[in-house]
Amino acid sequence: MISIFEPLSHIIFESSVPPLPGEEVGGEVLDKPDYICSMRTRVKICCISSAEEAELAIRYGADAIGLVGKMPSGPGPIADELIASIAKNIHPPVSSFLLSSEQSAAGIISHIKRVHTSTIQIVDELAEGTYRQIREALPHLRIVQVIHVTGDESVAQALQLHAEVDAILLDSGNPKADIKTLGGTGNTHNWDISRSIVQAVAVPVFLAGGLHAGNVADAIRRVQPFAVDICSGVRTEGKLDEEKLQSFMYAVRNV
Repeated sequence: MISIFEPLSHIIFESSVPPLPGEEVGGEVLDKPDYICSMRTRVKICCISSAEEAELAIRYGADAIGLVGKMPSGPGPIADELIASIAKNIHPPVSSFLLSSEQSAAGIISHIKRVHTSTIQIVDELAEGTYRQIREALPHLRIVQVIHVTGDESVAQALQLHAEVDAILLDSGNPKADIKTLGGTGNTHNWDISRSIVQAVAVPVFLAGGLHAGNVADAIRRVQPFAVDICSGVRTEGKLDEEKLQSFMYAVRNV
């Protein structure tokens, strides 16, 4: 199934050497090699709360839609029944992400079976069970593990788990707080650490945390993520704001 991840998988694992600019391929002279042209920064719009918001995000070019399940705090949670209803109308190449605070493989598997998204975004530590168990139960599911960037230890955390997941998402929550914050904080984190993680791991890295139209270009230049992820930065009074969304997408596309 085509998804947000497929173009990068092709870039990483394709064994042939891509053509250089000016080389002739199929009777045409390339201005840029295909792999450079395909390396645009992807966009995930999170905290989607209705079919109408999903349609608006996709119309403006979102590559993935984030649907938030039950959380201990933060914006955007919606009922599993609504997540399932929205997800069934999201089709490739757009990916549907379930944000789940479940910390066991069994809980995550059960959650996905209720909502049928194409991707699971695990927003807290997987404390019980393994990623392998999730893959065996749901072989077509993409697994994205969130790392909340709190310091240099986040690099070591990424290196420990990157071989077991399809992607890593860097956010600015605090899973050790008395009331956990697992996303949607509106806060940035240390992008130098994020850049170190991008350089260290062999899977796509999504950058989240406090992004908006005014800072996303700088974030992309500094971190070089595979994708950017936004929630509060494109919302006004809890609703997806078309003007903010348009400005954000313009800023990303023009880096």
